[in-house]
Amino acid sequence: MRANSRDELMEQSNKSGFNSKLGVILAAAGSAIGLGNIWKFPYEAGQNGGGAFLLVYLICVIVFGMPLLMTEILIGRKAGKSTFSAFRAISGNNHWQWLGWWSALTVFVITGFYFVVTGWCVDYLYEATVNSYAGMGTNELLAHFTANTSNTLKMLICGIIPVLITAAILWFGVSSGIERLSKILMPLLFIMMTLMVIRVLLLEGSGTGLRFFLAPDFSQITPAVVMTAAGQCFFSLSVGLGLMITYGAYMPKDQDATKTSFIVILLDTLVAVLAGIIIFPAVFAFGFNPAEGPQLVFVVLPAVLQHMTFAWISGVFFFLLLFIAALTSTISLMEVIVVSIMELSHGKLNRHQSVLIATAVICATVAVYVLSMTGVWSGLKLFGHSLFDLSDTLVTTFMMPLSALSMSLFIGWFMPLQDKDLVPYSQKRYKQWLRPLFIFTLRWIVPIAIVLIFLNGLGIFNL
Repeated sequence: MRANSRDELMEQSNKSGFNSKLGVILAAAGSAIGLGNIWKFPYEAGQNGGGAFLLVYLICVIVFGMPLLMTEILIGRKAGKSTFSAFRAISGNNHWQWLGWWSALTVFVITGFYFVVTGWCVDYLYEATVNSYAGMGTNELLAHFTANTSNTLKMLICGIIPVLITAAILWFGVSSGIERLSKILMPLLFIMMTLMVIRVLLLEGSGTGLRFFLAPDFSQITPAVVMTAAGQCFFSLSVGLGLMITYGAYMPKDQDATKTSFIVILLDTLVAVLAGIIIFPAVFAFGFNPAEGPQLVFVVLPAVLQHMTFAWISGVFFFLLLFIAALTSTISLMEVIVVSIMELSHGKLNRHQSVLIATAVICATVAVYVLSMTGVWSGLKLFGHSLFDLSDTLVTTFMMPLSALSMSLFIGWFMPLQDKDLVPYSQKRYKQWLRPLFIFTLRWIVPIAIVLIFLNGLGIFNL
């Protein structure tokens, strides 16, 4: 590893990387865990057969989710640099520098979108706290959600609040900011989810929802479900954004990348499964439709929570949980931008100055996205989408798949010829099959899967 590169990044990033292996795991898990697990995963599962979707999703996580996540960690640890500069650093030339730029750009485009949706979580946490949606049915809740997300000033304030909170965390650096908060937020998230699971499983009729989510109906497994589950795997794990490259650069040199990747994948998948166990038993217990789509969390769940004992507490608890999950991801998204600014300045800007610049840029991006939804630019359409909707579509169907595809080809084909130690050989006999399997997966299985997802997302063929 280029020690001077890592030391330079540590110097710029508040003198040190992560202080403990547990800190790496919790921060990396927090980066992966977010709205994709608690907001998007349940509604995708609800629309695609419940248990059938879950089964295919788990297979996708094992087959190409873990190799891609480990790829990012290995790149970051080897380069000792952020997403922006890592590929040039370890390839030794500028031929792969475009991938660093592309990954950083992908993070920037999705960050504004993510903060806007996190702002919805802030809004609904407030709504739950003041109990503003008490007594509303699903139709009224849908109108309420539409009215809230159409309120320009409210959405601006709610979107900027998590930006400022995230900036405050990053101000203190890697060990004192990211690691310290991850050690608080991640255990809190799991404790809250466990309590919610216990609560919903005590509801009469919850067993029907549990069977819908955990018992696969194999007749529901179609090519379309497979493609959707594969795409959700990318979104939930945040692979293709290069977030783990930056966190990999902060890792202790003696940390096992394979074991770390496995634990992060396990925690991320556990949160998605727990989210389904929280939502579907409650939805079925009160007779709601699990296939409501993106509005499941913000429209159906408030209706469901009103029917529960201690409805007010349940509502506050759930939306606080959702906000914490979102915050653990905004930290990693904004950190990539902060470190990229430091590297672009060639050391002229320190962390605090870079955080201030990143905060200003992201707040401006949030404002642009909100105005494209509700304000003066709401009539502006590109390819039939508002800027807000286009950013999500562009990242999930084009930018992330291309980034993930390029990373897999980089590690699978290019780096073994340049640096055989990047993907380490195991000295333990029972693990010696891991390296050739890992390389084979990145060379063939992952690229084919990504190309199919990419073509399906663009509508070149519809399954």
